[in-house]
Amino acid sequence: LGSTTVICTDKTGTLTENRMAVEALLLGETLHEVKDLAAHREVLGGYRTFFECAAFCHDLRHAAGGSWLGDPMEVALRDMAAGIMVVPDNAVRLHEIPFDTARMRVSVVQQMEAGSRLYCKGAPEKLLPLCTHQLVDGAERVFTPADRQRVLQAQLVMAEKGLRVLAFASKRVPSGEEKIAGESDLVFCGLAGLDDPPRPEVPEAIRQCHEAGIRVIMITGDHPRTAVAIANKIGLVRSGQPVVITGEQLANYSPAQLQLALDAEDIVFARVAAEQKMLIVQALKAKQHVVAVTGDGVNDAPALKAAHIGIAMGITGTDVARAAADMILLDDNFASIVSGIEEGRAVFANIRKFLTYILAHNVPELVPYLAFVLFRVPLALTPIQILAIDMAADSLTAVGLGAEKPDPDTMKQPPRPLGERLMSLPVALRAYCFLGLMEAAVAMAAFFFVLLQGGWQYGESLSGNQPLYLQATTACFAAIILLQVVNVYLCRSARRSLFQIGFTGNRLIMGGILLEIGVLLFACYTPLGNRLIGAAPLPLEVWLFILPFALLMLLLEEGRKWWVRRAQ
Repeated sequence: LGSTTVICTDKTGTLTENRMAVEALLLGETLHEVKDLAAHREVLGGYRTFFECAAFCHDLRHAAGGSWLGDPMEVALRDMAAGIMVVPDNAVRLHEIPFDTARMRVSVVQQMEAGSRLYCKGAPEKLLPLCTHQLVDGAERVFTPADRQRVLQAQLVMAEKGLRVLAFASKRVPSGEEKIAGESDLVFCGLAGLDDPPRPEVPEAIRQCHEAGIRVIMITGDHPRTAVAIANKIGLVRSGQPVVITGEQLANYSPAQLQLALDAEDIVFARVAAEQKMLIVQALKAKQHVVAVTGDGVNDAPALKAAHIGIAMGITGTDVARAAADMILLDDNFASIVSGIEEGRAVFANIRKFLTYILAHNVPELVPYLAFVLFRVPLALTPIQILAIDMAADSLTAVGLGAEKPDPDTMKQPPRPLGERLMSLPVALRAYCFLGLMEAAVAMAAFFFVLLQGGWQYGESLSGNQPLYLQATTACFAAIILLQVVNVYLCRSARRSLFQIGFTGNRLIMGGILLEIGVLLFACYTPLGNRLIGAAPLPLEVWLFILPFALLMLLLEEGRKWWVRRAQ
């Protein structure tokens, strides 16, 4: 998830609130604002067929309390119709031609008092060619090419405002032909423009994506003008003139042509069928992108499967889409995808912090044994002291690093390469050869400082219970713990300065540091700790010897971070 380079997202319900409201109607030759409808109810009586279309042509179902469940667009249309006319309760549906992404329309045949009628609702460019007449003030007249052009112009006006535009048509169905009624010789009834406002948090999420080097590509079934208008509102388009590719154009593209088209800085796909999403996903994968794609319908399943990360809608998504996806959005919100990407990057970074911290103290635990074998010097650290460091002192601080909040710079960095390993060469070099070697050098220095202060000479053997030896191993043990206290803060970021991050903000780390200090004091200054861990009390001069090295380690790592920031 943190490697995502492209998000292919739906518009409705993901970038927008999926809270539809009818804003404008084209009835006859007049464009009406919805707020004026109630005041002109007597004039709109001549367009009863249009409102019947809105009232009956849907797949809604009744819910408790008289409300309706289903597509918010259809709920908005039916509520609009109910505000103008009394919707008859005795109308019986006799036949249905369901919605299809190729036809982009749906039709129902209803039994009305005056006989059966077919009501059709769909995309204007798909429905208008089927109309031979139009409804004007209650009368049907021939639908001329000039009338058709006027309707298309009204559609563009609505779409420029970001409205989703639907056309409505109807016709009488002779008795006995209800089951074979076709979508031809229709009477055009009007257009409805529905507003679906963008989610307020989406513009900021889009900005974060751009800052994080992630492309966002809108793939919608809406009109191109509507798609571009919404894209401009949410800041998806930065160039001002996006490349718009419709489903009809996409059907004629070869895979190579589609890959070339995807090089455009801003691109929007409109009037795209759900199954065409997979072509876009495959083209992006061929360009070595890591692709996340959203979907909610049954037809979205191939695209969800083809993407690196399929994201299904938890509210409006079908069971098929959710089963095919890798991730489900419980709130259907695009901003949640961006939060997920940030979390994915943070988890990867936190595991690296954890690894760096753990691997760094492995070096000072290993070096005493190498020195013991190679140079015939006393063993500077006993096995029980290593266990005390690993199992007690460092446990909570390591967990705290794994639970760090996302770094403020997390979404300001480009996506990491998909094949990048957790244990990379820079991580190993920093842990083993930089931080680890510094800790090992200081730990061994503290060990020999105590030995030399006590009069030990090279080649002299020491017994395991001799006070000088116990005090020297305790100095090595104490040096490792003190440097790990410093190291846990250094590991909170591989780039940012400790003074930018601060010393607070992570209770687990603070608790872990208290635990480390507690283990150290228990081991050094209690009889029980002395016996359990094989330690001895340390005089003040040993602490004064170790502390400057801890400060030096801090300064050297801060210098390295400064160099990294300067180089980038």
